Amino acid sequence: MENISPARIMAAKPSYAVRRVDLQDCAAVSSADYKPQAGDLVLARVSEIGSHGRIELPNGRKAKLNIGDEIILAYGNRYAPDQYESYVPDSLEPCHMVAAGGIASKAVSWHNKLSGPTAIEPVGVLCQSNGRPVNLNSYALPTLAGPMPSVVLGVFGTSMNSGKTATAAALVRGFALNGYRVGALKITGTAAGGDPWLMRDSGASEVLDFTDAGMATTFGVPLDTLVASTRNLLRTLSRSDCDLAVVEIADGLFQDETRQIAESKLIQSVFDGVVFASGDALGAVAGAKQLTDLGYNVLAISGALLRSPLAAREAAANLGLPAYDLPEFHQAEKVSQIMDTVVSPRYAATG
Repeated sequence: MENISPARIMAAKPSYAVRRVDLQDCAAVSSADYKPQAGDLVLARVSEIGSHGRIELPNGRKAKLNIGDEIILAYGNRYAPDQYESYVPDSLEPCHMVAAGGIASKAVSWHNKLSGPTAIEPVGVLCQSNGRPVNLNSYALPTLAGPMPSVVLGVFGTSMNSGKTATAAALVRGFALNGYRVGALKITGTAAGGDPWLMRDSGASEVLDFTDAGMATTFGVPLDTLVASTRNLLRTLSRSDCDLAVVEIADGLFQDETRQIAESKLIQSVFDGVVFASGDALGAVAGAKQLTDLGYNVLAISGALLRSPLAAREAAANLGLPAYDLPEFHQAEKVSQIMDTVVSPRYAATG
């Protein structure tokens, strides 16, 4: 382990994933024999530019990457059918930056539209002055007791790019336009600033995601951790006087963590209603029925499917549910219909 100067830390490009970390805590760098843990911060040097030619900084700017740049990432696994499948390596070996938000990982497969991952060479794990690795978990929001928002709406979907984030943003916008103080929350996925910025732009009063719970990604995270973080983040939104929360769950129902979350009674009990986003009619019908069978109050279908009025009508007819395009979520009539459909008790803390 060797000391690292504040000037070198300042010169490196930090990623969105490490935005909660006080980089002044990074006093040393260790290249010793070490098995990285998810959430550990790593100082790495770019050795080859692949599909990610930019890194998202904590402020949201996409900074250009150059070979030789030193960057600050967090180790994490990634599950993204349209991007990368990757895992935290067993050593400080050369690996990849698999997400613009700043994830260091070993890519094992990727979508054929991609040129391949951006390669990095770890300089070492960043450590505190006592030699302890700096990890995102140490900077998580505190655990709170107390109520959650009075109404919590969820957005599930069939897969990446099915329209979940756009649907969640439309819900946020609609309720904000109609006088609600809305909180937005993404409970699973890979660190990226675009979704939180979109929720703020749509009118959310407070926006949180899993990085606020000390995670760079959620692939491979145990269900009990995800349940606890979800409930705590909702309590945090309630402390910010949000009376309604819109919660996005990443990926699709076949992804392991998403499936476990959907099947969890502790998660199901949080949601007063959910909207299901899909890219096609068959996916919408199958997904909405799966959630209904699990006991969810499915309010509507939406997502990329709504680009085709005919496909939307097919799905709606087979489900007996409304199919809303994004502007419809903004209408006072639709907001009232949703509120008339959901049960809205104020949840008390259960520990």
